[in-house]
Amino acid sequence: MVLSQPGSLGHWSGSEPDGSRRRGGSARSQASRLAILAATARLFAVNGYDRLTIEGIAAEARVGKQTIYRWWGSKSALVAECLLEGSLMPAAFVPADTGDLAVDLREWLVELFAFVDEAANASMTRSLFAAAAENEDIGRILGESLGAGSALIRRLRRGVEAGQLGVDAPLPELAKALVGYVIVHALERAGTPPDLPERLVAALLP
Repeated sequence: MVLSQPGSLGHWSGSEPDGSRRRGGSARSQASRLAILAATARLFAVNGYDRLTIEGIAAEARVGKQTIYRWWGSKSALVAECLLEGSLMPAAFVPADTGDLAVDLREWLVELFAFVDEAANASMTRSLFAAAAENEDIGRILGESLGAGSALIRRLRRGVEAGQLGVDAPLPELAKALVGYVIVHALERAGTPPDLPERLVAALLP
């Protein structure tokens, strides 16, 4: 499995999660923006999404609330941009391509389950799921980070081309189903049986 570098999912200068577009301003504006994003990530990690507030972020970043609202319309938009820049999720989980689809999917699932099972990540991950229910951009970016996006679909498509997966397999739906299982597993707060990745791959592949 390949982990993409934090921040590789997007940049502030391009299309923003909330649909708005913002231009880079003065060095002071950029410093304020970075302070706000850093404060959001810190408070999210400590308090979770439900207890995250614009007031708290402003105090932590030492800026006025109006500064935050000038760039972001809501706390969910802030969380979406933190995700986009890699300051909440440590990396994006991307299946490797060794030529053996079963091996690559199994390794990807092992790493993914290990991440959501780790105590340091579990609370933050569940908070991100809660935030995704409020903001579709968070759901989209989080799905990409966990692998349920273009990278996994490309890997499945190469499996089809290699004859390792049926030609009529619904690839986007399979990608979402695999990551969806991991999400449900994380919400259940249950440990991962050692053979679970193997069983999931066996159920997917002919």
